Amino acid sequence: MTNTQKIVPFLWFNHEAEEAVNFYASLFKDSKIGTVVRYGEEAAGAKGAVMTIEFQLNGQEFIALNGGPEFKFTEALSLFIKCETQEEVDHLWDKLSEGGEKSQCGWLKDKYGLSWQVVPTALLKMMRDKDPQRAKRVMEAMMKMSKIEVSVLEEAYNAQAAHA
Repeated sequence: MTNTQKIVPFLWFNHEAEEAVNFYASLFKDSKIGTVVRYGEEAAGAKGAVMTIEFQLNGQEFIALNGGPEFKFTEALSLFIKCETQEEVDHLWDKLSEGGEKSQCGWLKDKYGLSWQVVPTALLKMMRDKDPQRAKRVMEAMMKMSKIEVSVLEEAYNAQAAHA
């Protein structure tokens, strides 16, 4: 893989980097697994185990490390997925949250502890509306959701028009 991205997210896993990378690559189009570096005789990890693995998801470059249990993922950093359709939201929400934790407003933790935000682009568009009341209604609707539902957002967005 050619490294064209200047800033590349580097993800620290305990020992499941290869499993996680294979899982993520199975979910996203334009994904590929690149160079895998394994621990040798004099390394901190078990000889032959994956140390680092370069990969791409939707063309976005990442590096994963099996670094041991010293550090854990937190919600302070999440991967934000812009979804074009409700079907895409549903698919990624279901797959990524399996074995993990569902939270509010499109946030979840996957089974490896990595935080994701699964967000329809429709939400972003509605939140940018010049009418602050429309954007407020959309925000209020979103705050009540776990997985984001576009149809519910659209109802909130169009609510005032229905009363006019």
